Amino acid sequence: MHQVVAIVRSVQSMLELGFAAEVFGTARHGIPQHYAFELCTEVPGPVMTSAGYPITVSQDLGALATADTVIVPGWTPVEAPISDAVGAALTAAHGRGARLATICSGVFALARTGLLDGRPATTHRSRVEQLQREFPQVRVQRDVLYVDDGDIATSAGAGAGMDLCLHLVRRDHGAAHAALIAQNMVLAPHREGGLPDPLDGLLDWAGARLAEPLSVDVLAAHVGVSARTLARRFADRLGTSPGAWLLARRVAEARTLLEETDLTVEAIADRVGLSSAVNLRRRFRDRVGTTPGGYRRTFRRA
Repeated sequence: MHQVVAIVRSVQSMLELGFAAEVFGTARHGIPQHYAFELCTEVPGPVMTSAGYPITVSQDLGALATADTVIVPGWTPVEAPISDAVGAALTAAHGRGARLATICSGVFALARTGLLDGRPATTHRSRVEQLQREFPQVRVQRDVLYVDDGDIATSAGAGAGMDLCLHLVRRDHGAAHAALIAQNMVLAPHREGGLPDPLDGLLDWAGARLAEPLSVDVLAAHVGVSARTLARRFADRLGTSPGAWLLARRVAEARTLLEETDLTVEAIADRVGLSSAVNLRRRFRDRVGTTPGGYRRTFRRA
């Protein structure tokens, strides 16, 4: 069982904490429960919340010593320092291999440990400039829902925390399992890692036509702009190129087909527009870190 521990403090935002608890801590009928969710705080006892009532937290920072994932679900006020004990506990957890994740303002606490120096991170759009100003060593990303840097992940606003949590489930247990949780919560199973903008129509259009020989020129022609303009808009809004986005979308669809169908790798390659099993295997290993066959054995739904 994957241990997820959220570190809380007064005054704790219930929205950010609630997202993490819903995704990692709520048992759902008919859906396998892969996570154990717990809370900890520096001094156990009542912790005041933004809703005006306290919650009782019985575990101290020692809970982080066995956590597989540590979540910082907000940190208010963002100017508040972290104690030596909190900083040491977060650093030690990361040092032994735990995954760290922050939601919204929680990134400020993590930045104060120095663990984000030289790494990409994000936060709520209203705090992006402050984060960059106070922590110039952090590579602050704008206009994204979340940033996954492997062992450290950060989300933008509180709502994006839900997207990040579902993304982590997708990474751990596959797209189909994350979709089951999202469907149970009556949510979209996956939003693109950028904020809504006029490109959304193009993304939906291209996503429905992956088997076709799409190219950057075809995408640009669909929205009536030059390939250079399209590339600039993708870079500004999604932080990637049209070609890279299209490849990522094709690999994501291949993951779903590997989980949910018995199609051969060759047939899946045709369906997602990667032309051949050889090309799919190469692209899949580059993006996912394993072969299509290995992925299917790990995440295949019964």
